[in-house]
Amino acid sequence: MEGDCLSCMKYLMFLFNFFIFLGGACLLGLGIWVIVDPTGFREIVAANPLLFTGAYIMLAMGALLFLLGFLGCCGAIRENKCLLLFFFMFILLIFLAELSAAILAFIFRENLTREFFTKELKKHYQRNNDTDVFSATWNSVMITFACCGVNGPEDFEAIPHLPYSSLEKATATPEACCQRELQSREGMFVNKEACLSGNERFQNRQGCYTVILNSFETYVYLAGALAIGVLAIELFAMIFAMCLFRGIQ
Repeated sequence: MEGDCLSCMKYLMFLFNFFIFLGGACLLGLGIWVIVDPTGFREIVAANPLLFTGAYIMLAMGALLFLLGFLGCCGAIRENKCLLLFFFMFILLIFLAELSAAILAFIFRENLTREFFTKELKKHYQRNNDTDVFSATWNSVMITFACCGVNGPEDFEAIPHLPYSSLEKATATPEACCQRELQSREGMFVNKEACLSGNERFQNRQGCYTVILNSFETYVYLAGALAIGVLAIELFAMIFAMCLFRGIQ
């Protein structure tokens, strides 16, 4: 009976570690995508220290979970007490680090509010100055998501004009807010002159905050569910690791 329980525990341990292995692979892949993605998110991550740190923490956590899931599977199948103890200690450290990251994210959540982005946009945005990382990033976001500012074109009324285009002197709306046939930097403008002259028909009027929030709402809930699932799996894996460790003769 004891042997059957030990065998059952061993395979359950293997199963939980296999899910940890898959969870680590997902986090690793997501972290790599955020850092190297060519559609503008790389610049957003680089420009925001909080997001920059979070992306690399996610990458590191994914790599560690990937490795430890593999070690846990090996330790369970081979019934190696040294590997099981090593696995338990490191999975405990990762579990505590993930809880700390979640608490910090909750504490600093006000840095991702509409008011915060509006303030930063009005303070740092330089219109068509693509040599400025902040401005180039915002232009890429507005072009990619067919949006304008944080709340709408009115965000740019207090931003001084730069002499990159004589047309822009007629309106507060930057070139990146003009409608395009294809939403990319290479896409042709529907009517650039009318847009920069103040014709709202040829401008993207919706704010980027709402557009991006709606676009990623599903993924945010999915990421939250995945994080909770990974934490639960880690907790069960630690319990099974200790039980298996004590059961091995």
